[in-house]
Amino acid sequence: MKRINELYDCKYDTLIKDIKINSKEITPGDLFVCTKGINCDRHDFIDEAISNGASFLIVKKGNNYKVPFIKVSDPNKELPTLSRKFYDYPDTKLKLIGITGTDGKTTTATIIKDLLGDDLCGYIGTNGVVGKSFNEKTSNTTPECHLIYKYLNRFTLENLKYVAMETSSESFYRKRLTSFIFDVGILTNITEDHLNVHKTIENYINSKKQLFKQLKHDGVAVLNMDDKYYKEFASIAKNKLTYGKNKNATLCIKNIIEKDNSTNISFLYKDRIYEIESPLTGEFNVYNLASAILCLLSLDFSIEDILPRIKNITVPKGRCEFLNFNQPYKIVLDYAHTPNGLLSILKYLNKIKKNKIITITGSAGGREKEKRSKMGDVVLSNSDLVIFTTDDPRNENPHEIINEMIKDNKGCYEVIIDRKEAINFALDHAKKDDIILIAGKGRDNYMAIRDKYIKYCDYDVVEEYFKNKSKL
Repeated sequence: MKRINELYDCKYDTLIKDIKINSKEITPGDLFVCTKGINCDRHDFIDEAISNGASFLIVKKGNNYKVPFIKVSDPNKELPTLSRKFYDYPDTKLKLIGITGTDGKTTTATIIKDLLGDDLCGYIGTNGVVGKSFNEKTSNTTPECHLIYKYLNRFTLENLKYVAMETSSESFYRKRLTSFIFDVGILTNITEDHLNVHKTIENYINSKKQLFKQLKHDGVAVLNMDDKYYKEFASIAKNKLTYGKNKNATLCIKNIIEKDNSTNISFLYKDRIYEIESPLTGEFNVYNLASAILCLLSLDFSIEDILPRIKNITVPKGRCEFLNFNQPYKIVLDYAHTPNGLLSILKYLNKIKKNKIITITGSAGGREKEKRSKMGDVVLSNSDLVIFTTDDPRNENPHEIINEMIKDNKGCYEVIIDRKEAINFALDHAKKDDIILIAGKGRDNYMAIRDKYIKYCDYDVVEEYFKNKSKL
């Protein structure tokens, strides 16, 4: 908590408990900053904020309010400056690691956290915000800037030294990260996604590039040398480390042996071969691990110090997560929701399969429609049976979304709109040694329908199925 006159040169000594930009989240003693959103001007919600207990306002316009206020030229630009000061400049006390890319951000950030250790590294991303003693959900992969400063401050109070943060293209586009300077920037890969926001692949790539433009002067870019767009990112990186199968990569992937529950990898680093066993599965996770190893190398850890830590890596929930309910077939929960993400997980599953692959998937509403047919082609071409179902339809009709996925594609499929029924159908029909892939939502705990977030989780559906089966 701080008083306003600690933040501004003014006559007010109002005590501020927290900073908010959502009037509905205001509690007594909060400061309400009237930023302008995509579809709203928060000046319109000042009365609601005051009614909920706001004790001070930061505004651009107006002169007659029921609580004290300070007028600024641009509340959006004021928000990060104010938040940084309110939370005691926490970004200066931590090393910031930003991870961007279409697929693999969550897993890479989680690997880095595991390699550095829970006593040293915090996490912000799709799976929430995780510190030494807390684990909380967030509404966005990359939260609003005032919340990031709040979380960073909590990390510093726990004496953490690093934070692994997923930095989405949309967060750069919405200017949530403008005030942050990173020690390490990591690129996983680039495929078409979020074009509903960015409109073109060029705009999407430019948003991703922003991370590397916000590196410290001695910051390090960790780049995937095998990615189609590698050169575009390499051209703006002053200091870079590279990974991939390319023989010129700093950390070269020489050999991969994929198994059911682990992966054997040969890495070449500084003319020496390192043989390791990773608890992560799939070739895509070899790339994620390689980028994480380079991240630690850039932070002055030695390769000899890093490799023994690999055994401490845990499989991120909802990312190629094998579920064990003592069933005679495999169940895999995965967040894959892009053509590339689906292809990556299905390529791996096809390498280890002993019988059939049954894939349950859909495509989110209110997102780019261009990828739907591509997703349908990938799952139908790489599965023995596909069950098309609902996945966060928002304001779209699930039937119409599925029709766009099936369009011009051939293969064996069922359409079961209710996602719980779709999963139960697959579980009912799976045979010994089959693999059921439940794709798209990972461990999400909601279903977005119209403007509501309905409580829902794929894992809970599977768990309930086997609980009910055990009662029979």
